Amino acid sequence: MKAFVYKGPGKKALEDRPVPDVKAPTDATVKIIKTTICGTDLHILEGDVPTCTPGRILGHEGVGIVEKTGPGVTAFHQGDHVLISCISACGKCEYCRRGMYSHCTTGGWILGNTIDGTQAEYVRIPHADTSLYPIPPGADEEALVMLSDILPTGFECGVLNGRVEPGATVAIVGAGPIGLAALLTAQFYSPAEIIMIDLDDNRLEVARRFGATQTVNSKDGKAAEKVKALTAGRGADTAIEAVGLPATFLLCEDLVAPGGIIANVGVHGTKVDLHLERLWSENIAITTRLVDTVTTPMLLKTVQSKKIDPKLLITHRFKLDKILDAYETFGHAASTGALKVIIEA
Repeated sequence: MKAFVYKGPGKKALEDRPVPDVKAPTDATVKIIKTTICGTDLHILEGDVPTCTPGRILGHEGVGIVEKTGPGVTAFHQGDHVLISCISACGKCEYCRRGMYSHCTTGGWILGNTIDGTQAEYVRIPHADTSLYPIPPGADEEALVMLSDILPTGFECGVLNGRVEPGATVAIVGAGPIGLAALLTAQFYSPAEIIMIDLDDNRLEVARRFGATQTVNSKDGKAAEKVKALTAGRGADTAIEAVGLPATFLLCEDLVAPGGIIANVGVHGTKVDLHLERLWSENIAITTRLVDTVTTPMLLKTVQSKKIDPKLLITHRFKLDKILDAYETFGHAASTGALKVIIEA
């Protein structure tokens, strides 16, 4: 089968690999229909994720058709159309019982990280019964690719951890796919203001179409001042960091209001300064989280009922044999206008 392989920092290739088979009774193999590229994949290619070693097939998102199941799989059968969760969960360990699937002792974020992932024609899914979701008949499978990772990530790590409330002011730093996913799902809670901050005017225009009440271009280094001006000097009740750079986390520290929350979503590969000398007296909470995908069933229902349309995030489409072009397009989003790219296997 064709597969996209991480070869070391800055190195990647489309290779021929054997079709994976089930290894454990609870495994399933899935034929990929559609997958996508995540910002985390770019972090891997930059060498920011040491758990992902050279030779790994990347990708942790997608929809597909069950090809084979182990004898311990009871919820899925050959031919079932399924949504693949970016998080694998046994459902039985202490962390899973607490809803922290991301820290499952035999799962978590392993696809495209510590085991081969979804940017291939086939993928092996451990703990299939609790790591796959049935796709409802008639559902738009392309749209559902967004539910593998970015929609639950933006919602859980940004909106829920940020405790977005009716009437609150939310600032989202980063108008990429994750930031826009947070923007879409923050509207479930009717905040009074959602301020989107980015360097790219094109992405800020998309944010306005998606429901941002205000946008701020941060190129001039005065984004925090602009947010303060928009909020009568207070700042944001919830500051969502959706980039993963020291500068963007520091911006959240600068613009959060007293009593506010900084909800980190971005993948950080280098250290960030925490200015407690300024924040210690401000009643600030800082949250971190790796997506658990506990909200995926709810998000599936909201998509099915057309309360939210994640297909809005898709800007480009490629075949698997053109995945190197897809990475080039996704990695140069400022010039290509890319948000999410769909790759058809």
